[in-house]
Amino acid sequence: MHATIEELDTQAKAVLAEYEGRELKAKDRLQIPQQEMPSQDPQVRITNMDEVALGYTEAQVRAEAMRCLQCKNKPCISGCPVAIDIPAFIAEAAVGNFAKAAAIIKESSLLPSICGRVCPQESQCQLPCTVGKSLKDVDCAVSIGRIERFVADWARENNQETTPEVGPATGKRVAVVGSGPAGISAAADLRRAGHSVVMFEALHKAGGVLVYGIPEFRLPKTIVEHELKTLTNMGVDIRRNYLVGKTRTVKDLMEKDGFDAIFIGSGAGLPRFLNIKGENYVGVFSANEYLTRSNLMKAYDRDHSRTPIYNSHKVAVFGGGNVAMDAARTAKRLGAEHVTIVYRRTEEEMPARKEEVGHAKEEGVEFLLLHSPLSIVADEKGKVNGVELITCELGEPDASGRRRPVEIPGSEKIYDFDTVIVAIGNDSNPLIHATTDGLEVNKWGNFIVDEETLATSIKGVYAGGDIVLGAATVILAMGQGRKAAKAMNEYLATL
Repeated sequence: MHATIEELDTQAKAVLAEYEGRELKAKDRLQIPQQEMPSQDPQVRITNMDEVALGYTEAQVRAEAMRCLQCKNKPCISGCPVAIDIPAFIAEAAVGNFAKAAAIIKESSLLPSICGRVCPQESQCQLPCTVGKSLKDVDCAVSIGRIERFVADWARENNQETTPEVGPATGKRVAVVGSGPAGISAAADLRRAGHSVVMFEALHKAGGVLVYGIPEFRLPKTIVEHELKTLTNMGVDIRRNYLVGKTRTVKDLMEKDGFDAIFIGSGAGLPRFLNIKGENYVGVFSANEYLTRSNLMKAYDRDHSRTPIYNSHKVAVFGGGNVAMDAARTAKRLGAEHVTIVYRRTEEEMPARKEEVGHAKEEGVEFLLLHSPLSIVADEKGKVNGVELITCELGEPDASGRRRPVEIPGSEKIYDFDTVIVAIGNDSNPLIHATTDGLEVNKWGNFIVDEETLATSIKGVYAGGDIVLGAATVILAMGQGRKAAKAMNEYLATL
């Protein structure tokens, strides 16, 4: 039975009535039940693009925050790539001081509403949580991300947000290439230091993967737009429709335009394919294209958007990560009757967040596990009408640490699909490397940087995020942006 927000709020108020005002010991806090995130009913949400997770109520966030043990060693901070003072903001949230909690988060993170929604807290800040360890289940850790989301949303909705202070002007000019999470974090810290910062974005909207990659039902774009206003309020100049590598090269920015340093956070936007027969047939999409059409171009809004979207009935999505879940859940909302995740391992090995897998199942997405694509078949007009799959079994672990899928000879079979979405990862954007002499990259096309400073092989040029890491998480990219900005501030001080 799907719990309503009213039911969950009532339960939380009962918890507060029992525990509030008491001197709580660790054993008391461990007995407080973890608060379930309210969400849209699955049968309703597959008919709209509205956000699925509805956010905690005030009673829920306070009850969840009371579960925090306020550990002296603060293990959660070690799991946060941007080093938010997590116990401090949770302590403020527990007593209802949400403005103070939001201000604490903003000292380290410019994107709390976003990170609270899309970051994999279960493998980062919540992984070392003492509560989770005490209860012997990481899923029972304090719900740090959900508390962060509530606090950030409350500050926005109540006009209690703070804009980071900008230091005295240094006279130095810095270019930031890319307006995704890495670029945003770098730009904020560079501007804090008093430098003039210009951000260059290739698309017509700023936000990078936050606007083109993550669906509306997971991350409303109005929130991204609002978070970006913090940058402009700080005085960062954001220039859209500006493709560095074509409009201007890195060399041009430094030698002709007079920038003293450059941060490159152009992301991993080059989709990978399987290189199997039939990937050029009509009805085969990279997840990048499919999601960009829906997210950035609003193709789901058929009455107002000019961007076409493919009409599908039976969709196969190759992959088992968060992007695969996003593509599958988007296809359901775009009208597909049957959507199937095709993954060559078991659910246990899936890299997608448990929450996303659970939401996909609730929405009717099917899972065909231990199957691998061999080819895509089409009708006489070249339109997809099937996929040839082979059954797999798990062998010994491979380089990723997961058990390697081994194909079972003779198990080949053609399955009926009219659309294929390939969601098996991305490679780094190759444009800047191709137009910049002396910029070193590895065999995957990722920029080679100094591990401590994130400096590239070109003096004054730094890089971070997916262009260095390959496809990673929002918060890891943000952490790299902050790390690079620190080194850049030190470099600029020497000029």
